[in-house]
Amino acid sequence: MSELTIKYNELSAEEFILLWETTVWGESPSLEQTELAMKNTLFRVSVYDKDKIVAMARMIGDMGLDYYIKDVVVRPEYQHKGIGKMLINELMKFINDNGINGTDIFVELCAMPDKIPFYEKFGFSANEAQRLKKMYRVK
Repeated sequence: MSELTIKYNELSAEEFILLWETTVWGESPSLEQTELAMKNTLFRVSVYDKDKIVAMARMIGDMGLDYYIKDVVVRPEYQHKGIGKMLINELMKFINDNGINGTDIFVELCAMPDKIPFYEKFGFSANEAQRLKKMYRVK
């Protein structure tokens, strides 16, 4: 692994799709859908090994009461090297830099069971709420 570069708010739809397809998520969303998502993401952080995208994370939310960590992805061959920790730290720095001083902000994420211990190291904990989801087909 050579020197890594961090970039802010530059993650492209094409890079997002590439990471999506080279991890365990399966078929990616459309380019048009992904471009819209990148445009409306509050904060994007991406990590590169030379010109190769190796990791990303996104933050969505309302900038006041609630932030949601989305799509934290590190290519498998780059995992266990501190990159995921770096991504989470960058997201939390964004919240700290943009949140209202002296207030509490709800930070949420959804994690697969095997990833929960990673997030617990940052102070995240599960509650009784259950995640409900529905894939809605736009007509």
